[in-house]
Amino acid sequence: MSFFLFKRLLTLVMTLLGASVVVFLVLEILPGNAAQILMGPDAAPEAVLALAEKLGLNQPPLARYWTWVSGLVVGDMGISYAYSTPVSELIAERLTLTIPLALLAMFLTTCIALAVGVYAASQHNKPGDAGLMGVAQIGIAIPNFWFAILLILVFSVWLQWFSAGGFPGWSDEPLEAFKSLLLPAVSLAVVQAAILSRITRSAILDVLREDFVRTARAKGLSQRATLWQHVLRNAMIPVVTVMGLQFSELLAGTIVVENVFYLPGLGRLIFQSISNRDVIVVRNCVMLLATMVILVNFVVDVLYAVIDPRVKASDV
Repeated sequence: MSFFLFKRLLTLVMTLLGASVVVFLVLEILPGNAAQILMGPDAAPEAVLALAEKLGLNQPPLARYWTWVSGLVVGDMGISYAYSTPVSELIAERLTLTIPLALLAMFLTTCIALAVGVYAASQHNKPGDAGLMGVAQIGIAIPNFWFAILLILVFSVWLQWFSAGGFPGWSDEPLEAFKSLLLPAVSLAVVQAAILSRITRSAILDVLREDFVRTARAKGLSQRATLWQHVLRNAMIPVVTVMGLQFSELLAGTIVVENVFYLPGLGRLIFQSISNRDVIVVRNCVMLLATMVILVNFVVDVLYAVIDPRVKASDV
């Protein structure tokens, strides 16, 4: 197990390093001058140069990259050009909304997908299976931002059960804050649940053909107990793989949904920073999202070894 973890940790570090290089290079080639945008189009060239020097924009790219990466290692993300605030504080403040939103969406995705996938597999080639998979196919085709607008129209404008946007904050009204995240979480979860339910169904149908399933049924175990206690666990490797990828997609998907619902999360911060040409905030936010994706994949790899020891043995 130690060698397995060592290989995965080494891959994690190398992937993070490669991601940092890509993120830095992509943002370096963007057109525009952050100092010029901050000072305004009518600013004197001397003032623009002075601000660029203050922000470190006149340094060579390699020096800026090293300063950025070495700062990340010690938790120093620099100062925002537009907000004049430490980037780490901006991100930490926005993550208190984005992380709960992504977790709530992932929880809804998992509950819906497992229930639908197991039921559809148990009703294979029956009307229930065909109907659920048809609905899931429609769900895959629906863009989450369009579904978000539809939810606002139905539940905010017509029924007036939820607010159309905004976030009251966790400290003032935690129940209202949770309620304000329900519609965004549902809009994020619908597409992912549709995908995951089809993957779950296919994985379960593959396992149902195994000999141990027939043995469990021959010993008198009910169909429901066989599905939930034996079949589902053995079908979880492809399901966990997709769940890991989906959580990463949910984090990235908040960029659009947070703007639809006017939520002050990480996605909205990225959108505003792009508009302000606040490169240092965009760079750190994108790197944070990339790090989350890489860490989720690392956790999924470790879960492989827990669910199926053959995965660990194959790496030794």
